[in-house]
Parts: sequence; C-alpha cells; structure tokens
Amino acid sequence: MSRGSVVAGLDRYFGISAAGSRPSVEVRAGVTTYLTMAYVLFVNPTILSQAIVIPGVDLRGQLLAATALAAAVGTLMMGLWARYPFALAPGMGINAYFTYSVVLGMGVPWQTALGAVFLSGVLFLVLSLVGAREVVLNAIPVSLKTATAAGIGLFLAIIGCKNGGLIVAHPATLVTLGDLGQPAPLLTAGGILLTAALLALRIRGALLIGILAVTLTAAVTGAAVYDGHPFALPEGGFLQAPALPTDLFLALRPLDALGMGLLAVVFIFCFVDMFDTAGTLFGLSHRCGFTSADGRLPRAGAAFSCDATATITGALLGTSTTTTYIESAAGIEDGGRTGLCAVVVASLFLLSVFASPLAGVVPAAATAPALIIVGATMMSSLASVRWSEYQEAVPAFLTAIVMPLSYSIANGIAFGIIAHTVLHVATGRWRQVHWLMAALAVLLIVRYAYLAAG
Repeated sequence: MSRGSVVAGLDRYFGISAAGSRPSVEVRAGVTTYLTMAYVLFVNPTILSQAIVIPGVDLRGQLLAATALAAAVGTLMMGLWARYPFALAPGMGINAYFTYSVVLGMGVPWQTALGAVFLSGVLFLVLSLVGAREVVLNAIPVSLKTATAAGIGLFLAIIGCKNGGLIVAHPATLVTLGDLGQPAPLLTAGGILLTAALLALRIRGALLIGILAVTLTAAVTGAAVYDGHPFALPEGGFLQAPALPTDLFLALRPLDALGMGLLAVVFIFCFVDMFDTAGTLFGLSHRCGFTSADGRLPRAGAAFSCDATATITGALLGTSTTTTYIESAAGIEDGGRTGLCAVVVASLFLLSVFASPLAGVVPAAATAPALIIVGATMMSSLASVRWSEYQEAVPAFLTAIVMPLSYSIANGIAFGIIAHTVLHVATGRWRQVHWLMAALAVLLIVRYAYLAAG
C-alpha cells in the first residue's frame, strides 16, 4: 500500500480535508496536546499511591503505567469512534476525592473504591446510551456546575499546598504556613512561579516542564525531598521494562461497593465525570466550531460514551475516573480538528508506559505546583455566577468552599444542592427548581440528619 493511499484513507475516515486541516497538522497538534497533559503521568500516581497500597510493593510505576494505558485507550476511542481531537486521562480532582475522601476519609478499601468507579462508568454509559443524560444535565443549574469546577480547583490547590509543605496542620488555627527554610516548600514555591511564568509566555508543556525542572533541581542539589531523604535515582536505572499494572489489573470489587452502601459515592463519581465531561466537550467544541446553531454537538452520544467507557477501562486497569481533558484545547489551538489528532495523543501515551521508572523519582514537591496551577485555572468558572443574586451566589459559594474545607467534593455538591433548593423555595421561586434537584435535596437532608443522629 503506497503512502498516498494511506493518507487518502486517513483523510476519508477522519474527514481531514473537510475539516480544513492536513495530516501533518493533526500529528503536530497531537504532540502539542500530549505535552500539555503529560504531567498527569506523574501527578496521578502521586495522589493515588497514598490510597492504593500493597505492603512491600512500590506501586508508583504500576500506577504510572495504569494512567498511561487508561489515557491511551480512552483517547484512542475518542479518536476512532467519535472522531474528535479530544484527549482523555484520569481526572484531576476526582482522583483526590477517590484518595482523600473515599479511601482515607471513609476507610473504604481501594479495591472497593475502584469498584465504585467502575459502577459510575457503567451508570454514565447507560445514561449516555438511553439519552437520559440530558435530563440530568438540565436539572442542575449552571451556577452549581461552575461552582463545582471551582471547588474542585480549590480542593486540588489545598492538596498541592499540603503535599509541597507550603501548608501544614496547626492545633490552634487548623492550618498554617510551612517551614520555608526546608527544601520541599522552597522547591514547591519556585515550581509554582516557574510554571506560572511559562504559562504566561504560552510555552507548550509548561506543567510538564515545571515538574521536570523541580525534579532536576532536587537531583542536582541533593535536596531532602523524600520525607527527609535526599534525591536518588531509581533502582535498576532508567532503562527498564515497563512496570505493567499486574497488581492492579482486575483488582476492583464492584459487588463490594454495592454491598457497602456506597451508592452515594458512585453517584458523586458519575456526577463529577458527567458534568466535567459535558463542560469540557461543549467548551472545546464551541471553540472548534463543531456545535450547531442551536448549540448541539454532532456525535455527542459517541463522545459521552467514549468517556464513560474510558472510566470503566481505567477502573479495570487500576486508576480512578478517566475523563476528557481541557488541555485538548492546546492541540486545537495548534490546528487539530479531527480524530487523527487524538490517535496521535493515544500513541504517545502508550509509549509513556516505558517511563514508569520515573514514577519513583519525581518528588511530591515537583508535582505539587502542577496541582496548584491546575486549581488556579479552574477558578475562572466562578466569573459566570451572578453574585448579586443571593439565591444563586450563596449555593455556588457553599459548593466551592465546602469542598476544600471538608476535604470532600461530595459535601460541597450536597451543600450546594440543599442551599439552592431551600433558598428558591423560601423566596417563592420554587417553580425554578427542577424536580430532580428537589428530590436530591430531600434525600441529602435526610442523609445528613441520619448521620447526625448516628
């Protein structure tokens, strides 16, 4: 088969010429998207390794491989099935909920928590296939959707500050500034400034460059960034066979998730994934000009189904919820318009499995700045809240602020739903409350009353 026939085949399948693009542009855009997202290979294992623990086994390499494989499978489906230039990977924020709220906070075994992620993906897939997702999406007011994104951003930021040593516990004030004379907080602060400067200069892969720069600084200076221990190279060197997720693959326990009464956790996983995906897909599609005059996205069902299937696949591999990444905008700005762009991203994530030796080298001080910067970028969503309308502003504020303060995305969403419903009823605007919101508010009030009584 000649090169020309291959290019023609790709053009026909992906509609490259029809989208006003070229194969070379799609490949370049795919590389750009990958570079902007590659930080997830190091940040996701850092977070999940605190919850997914097997005594005597260092799982960071396996978690990196699981992250890369989940991203590769999800992005490949998005490129080949939905044929959009959108990339997927385990989501920031929801991985923190998995670790700090579900496993460490509620004491749920990590295998059971993965089972809850799997069930949330199945629920999301069913809602997408039967067309019920529109009902759910329309039930939640825009102000709560945007506040949820901002709250997750604040949650990520406080986790980053904690991991980097910028913020520490205090018996009188709950939290206080860390010891800036120690190497980890200094490196974290420097990483934040460096990454922010690179983003301001529109440098591709700014987050990844920031992670690598802090890691290299720790290596050169021999800084004690591993719980008081100095930087060290991985055992066996950098050139090793990939640490495939053999201890994580099929370790999930979905039946246990049902048996432990974790339906609320399944709902939160599904809720966050659905609204994060919806916001990202429609935001990116609007920027690309994919949406129709009435705001509809062609092949939306396929795109949502790809996202849901990616979550199911990620749970099987051993990672938290996989979702569509807003960083796909970088490749779109670079000209990506078709699924070929996504296929390139998927191929690069697949090759990233061989980077697993790096997982144990990158310190928390290097990944903390990425968490904080990602959190900062998510705050822009609050600009759309009508702050002069108290029945909208107060629920949005509670949604955003309760997440980091209670260390729980679920609590933030619950407080927002309850406040939105109660305030609208109290001010005579009960007709503006969707029946599903009202039902959720009642169930949540009963839940919190039951917990208080217990």
